[in-house]
Amino acid sequence: MARLSLTRRTNHVMEKLSFVVSLPTLENDYQQQQAKEAELVASHLDVDVRVIDSKNDSITQSLELLRIIQSKPETRPDAIIVEPAGGTAFPQVARAAISAGLGWVVLNRDADYIAELREAKPVPVFGLGPDHEEIGRIQGRQLAALLPDGGSVLYIEGPATSSSAKKRRAGTLETMPASIQLFRMSAHWTNESSRIAVSRWLKLSTSRETRIQVIAAQDDSMAMGARKAIENELSGADRERWLKLPFLGCDGVPETGQVWVRNGLLTATVISPANTKLGIEMLVGWLRGGSVQPPYSLTKPVSYPPAETLIPISRVKAHAR
Repeated sequence: MARLSLTRRTNHVMEKLSFVVSLPTLENDYQQQQAKEAELVASHLDVDVRVIDSKNDSITQSLELLRIIQSKPETRPDAIIVEPAGGTAFPQVARAAISAGLGWVVLNRDADYIAELREAKPVPVFGLGPDHEEIGRIQGRQLAALLPDGGSVLYIEGPATSSSAKKRRAGTLETMPASIQLFRMSAHWTNESSRIAVSRWLKLSTSRETRIQVIAAQDDSMAMGARKAIENELSGADRERWLKLPFLGCDGVPETGQVWVRNGLLTATVISPANTKLGIEMLVGWLRGGSVQPPYSLTKPVSYPPAETLIPISRVKAHAR
C-alpha cells in the first residue's frame, strides 16, 4: 500500500498529512458541525485540514477540486473529502484525483465508481454517510406517533436531484401510515431557502384551504426556516395556530437541533452524526498503518426524543380542552 505513514517525505523532509474537506454549504447547521468536527479532529491527529464552502454550486465545487488536483505536486493534499453539492458524486473529478495519487472520500452520496477506483491505484478510496432511508423511516415513525389516525403534513425535502432527499422520502413513505398525506415542497438544505419556499406556498389560496397538522422537514434548518416563514407571513389566530403545530427535522446537531427540541421549537429530530470526523480518522488509519477501510460505511441515526414517547396530536388537543 502507498503512503502508509502519517507523514510524507519530500526531499527527506517529513511533512504532515493534509486533507481538503469540500462541503456543499456552510449556511446549514449540520454542515457547520461537519466543518467544526473536521478542524477539531485534525488538531487532535496533527494533520492539516482545509475546509471549502461550495455555496451549494456543484459546478463551482467540481472546478475548485480540479484546480486543487491539478496544482503543483508539493501543494496538493494527500486526500480530498467531498460532500457533493449536486446530485452526482463527481466521477470524473474522482478519477482525476486518483490518477494524481490523491485519496478520495465521498460523504453522503452513492458513488458506483468506488469499486473501480479502489482497483486502479493503492490510495484510499471509500464512501461514508448516514443511512438516509433509515433517517426517513424514523421520521415516518415520528409522524405515525403524532398522527396515528392520519392527517396532512407539510413536507419540506431537499433538492429534487439529491439522492439523500429521495432516500429520506422513500424511508418516510415506508413507515408512516397510508392515511397521512404529504404536501411536498423542495428547498436547498438551508434555513433561508426553506423560508422562501414556505413563504411562497403560504401566499397561495390553497395553503389556507389545507388543514396542515404537522410540518416535517428533511433538515432541522429547513424546519426552522418554515417557522420563520410562518412568523413573517401570517398574523393573529392563523399565525398562533401554525406556530403551535409540531415541527419535525433531521440531523440533530447538539448545539442546534437538539437544543431546538429541548426549547420546544422542534417537536422531534433525527440525530445523524457528522461524518467528517470519522472520515478523517479512517483516512489517517489507512495512511498511517494500512488499515484499509470498507468501500462504504453507514452511520446509525436515532430519533430524538424516541418516537414512541411522542404524544398523538389528538390527545394533546383533548388535554388542552
